[in-house]
Amino acid sequence: MFQFTRRTLQYTKPITQTYLKTIKNHYSQNPHLKDVGPMASQLKTRTVIRIRGSDTVKFLQGLVTNDVRKFGEAVGEKTSNVPTPNLSSVSIPPMYAAMLTPQGRFLYDMFLYRPSWPVEKLDQSGSRPGPNPDELELFADVDGSVVDELFCTLKKYRLRSKVEIESAGEEFLCWQRFGGNLSKDERTDEPEASGIGYGGAVDRLGSSTARGGKLGWQWYKDPRLDCLGFRGIFPADTTPPLVEADKETDEQNYLLWRLEKGVAEGSIEIPKGEAIPLEYNFAGLNAISFDKGCYVGQELIARSHHRGVVRKRLIPLRFLDDSGKELEQEVAPRSEVLVAASGKKAGTVTTALGSRGLGLLRLEEAFKSPDTLVIKGHEGVKVEPIRPDWWPSEWSVDNQQDRAAA
Repeated sequence: MFQFTRRTLQYTKPITQTYLKTIKNHYSQNPHLKDVGPMASQLKTRTVIRIRGSDTVKFLQGLVTNDVRKFGEAVGEKTSNVPTPNLSSVSIPPMYAAMLTPQGRFLYDMFLYRPSWPVEKLDQSGSRPGPNPDELELFADVDGSVVDELFCTLKKYRLRSKVEIESAGEEFLCWQRFGGNLSKDERTDEPEASGIGYGGAVDRLGSSTARGGKLGWQWYKDPRLDCLGFRGIFPADTTPPLVEADKETDEQNYLLWRLEKGVAEGSIEIPKGEAIPLEYNFAGLNAISFDKGCYVGQELIARSHHRGVVRKRLIPLRFLDDSGKELEQEVAPRSEVLVAASGKKAGTVTTALGSRGLGLLRLEEAFKSPDTLVIKGHEGVKVEPIRPDWWPSEWSVDNQQDRAAA
């Protein structure tokens, strides 16, 4: 039987208000984050939930955009982490996915983690593998501002699934490691970032965890894009590996890092019940499986993907004055972007921080029109769209026009 547990979450600030208001009043002293790093941020706008039970994979497979069946399979030769004496020698990398409305609009995003099974690691004595798990357990890194709604939505779809869902936000925290100096050719996971280990021969935190229960958490390459760095969830009473005092930074710097890469996150930056996942580049962020079978909202996603035409996309923006100097704190989310010459609407700013932002714009006006883009009501603020390096070639304007004409 499905058991639904919702605990009161404790936050230092109201997340929704903080996220929309504080970012307008906070900006990094060094806006050029590509020249800084590595850095790590505790993501206070995110929280963790636990999903477990014999029907966990089946339950999520019909709800989320990605293929979660790998979490129920034995680990093969390809592993996510670099084996070290204090870690399991095998593990499954995390997955990014979303839940949609039946009409195919975005609801919630999540990072799914499967802890290593006891059979894949040494037991607490460090001498032999533990027993097979009785049930599958997954953890989800989710937007803290909508976690109550997420619980209700999961409960609505529970039917008779043998699944338990509960908050783990008091036990675990979400972290991101990023910055311009993270090597592009690093292994999938850094040996020195391996985390709170299994066994006991090596302990990079400086105290043995071999006999404890909080075992095996580590940094993973961000499942969306390599350029975003590393992501992980760690016990709330533990400082993650490689997070020294001089490397920890405010979450707003991670927001700025994402804005420069053109990546939105959470149900505030990606409007809940409105956003179309393909326009927000979810296919390029490894968040959608197009061959997994049916899930809630799949029809619109599949139809749009196979048609191959997406005329609007989420694009990184810079805000400039007439001389080309960056303007800070002049643009608010939901501002309209216009073509200066004609006054035609090109799109909307979805997120803004300092002189950077994200906007959902028509590709034709963003990258092919010779006319300047401006903010409606603030025509002195010029908008410069930037094509991210990670975009595939098929997202180009010419390619989209060819597909539409075919």
